[in-house]
Amino acid sequence: MNMLKVFTTGRDRPVTATAADVDRQFHLHRRNVIVVITLCYGLGYVCRLALNVVKKPLMDAGIFTPEQLGIIGSALLYGYAVGKFTNGFLADHAHVGRFFAAGLFLSALANFGMGFSDLLWVSALLWGLNGWFQGFGAPSSVVSLAHWYSNHERGRYYGIWSTAHSIGEGLTYLGVAFLIAAAPKGLGLDWHWGFWVPAVICVLAAALVLRYLPDRPQAQGLPSVANWRGDHGALAQAAAHGDSVWRTQLRILAMPSIWILALASSSMYVTRYAINSWGNVYLQEIRGFDLFDANLFIFLNTAAGILGCVAYGFVSDKWFDARRPPANLLFGLMELLPLVVIFWGPNEPVVLAAALVVYGFGLSGILASLGGLFAIDIAPKRVAGAAMGFIGIFSYLGAGLQDYISGKLISDSELVLRFPHGDLESRVYFYDYSVPILFWVGASVFSLVLAASLWRVRATD
Repeated sequence: MNMLKVFTTGRDRPVTATAADVDRQFHLHRRNVIVVITLCYGLGYVCRLALNVVKKPLMDAGIFTPEQLGIIGSALLYGYAVGKFTNGFLADHAHVGRFFAAGLFLSALANFGMGFSDLLWVSALLWGLNGWFQGFGAPSSVVSLAHWYSNHERGRYYGIWSTAHSIGEGLTYLGVAFLIAAAPKGLGLDWHWGFWVPAVICVLAAALVLRYLPDRPQAQGLPSVANWRGDHGALAQAAAHGDSVWRTQLRILAMPSIWILALASSSMYVTRYAINSWGNVYLQEIRGFDLFDANLFIFLNTAAGILGCVAYGFVSDKWFDARRPPANLLFGLMELLPLVVIFWGPNEPVVLAAALVVYGFGLSGILASLGGLFAIDIAPKRVAGAAMGFIGIFSYLGAGLQDYISGKLISDSELVLRFPHGDLESRVYFYDYSVPILFWVGASVFSLVLAASLWRVRATD
């Protein structure tokens, strides 16, 4: 019980500081919050995506088949879906710095274990636990944003934090892929480094979060951010119901718009994780690129995603008066149309690179909305973690289902060519991606249709 209390948010403390000191502390903590949650959530991503980089080496070494890798990948996503949901509810009650740091450290341990495992059930168990541990990060970050930034700052700062996804993906697909490609080849450790290096990075990120991410303002002896900035819309709306935090969390389950948003996000996550999980394999198997070049192409879409997140916050706030649906349509089309070029266009590196840049820009923008921002707009603000968690479980159930279905569809298309060499036999494996591609693109179309049905929904502020 005492250990659980370590993770509990502190009690409200009376405000005794002078107005100048309150301003100074708010400015310091707000700077730390946005820097730490963006940087460390991005660093934590490398422990989530490590398997994606080493899929091809694992397949080439005969350790796992595509279907088995789909099972392992799905274990993480299912674990993350459940973890993000339950941890979303818990984060509303937690000291987010300690809560987030614990998740990062445990994720690092799971990655260390993956570097030693070549058994399907062990790897699936470790990767599923890793998904659970990764589910500490997003709710903690969103709760921090809700406590330290007022309602009318939401789009801008949420957009900045959302760049963490692209930062983490870029570090994984470029940095970790480079380390694997540069690792000594005679030692049999090439794919192992793909797990061990991210584990070290996650340990460092956990230390930064534990040191610099603060508890909520009232537990620091500060006023709420609504009082400090004179923005009482969300506070008044939540208080008007007179409900406890737990009861308010349950109220979001009765909102039809939240359910539609969750399904739209789930469908878009099918495409997102299809590209993340299988895009580099597709570029190697079908387009003929080597491991590093394929991951460099995936890096381009993640780098563009950094701009897409920030641009979405600006466009939806400034161009559409904080209305998310019009911006969703705009960025959704920028995500969908390049997929036609990526999968059915010419095999020209420049064309593929341009399509991946536009795709990454549009995808990151619309996911900033469907994956959390829109939900926080339309849900009571004091239960931001629960709103994020509810969207999250749908999103990652969709992503997990995608990983298994994609792996199964790819495995079912397997063609093996055998070349006898005396008493030995060499085998070359070929896979057809035409059916999985229809599945991935169709999910994006369905997501846009669902998102468009929320055209008249506005924020509750």
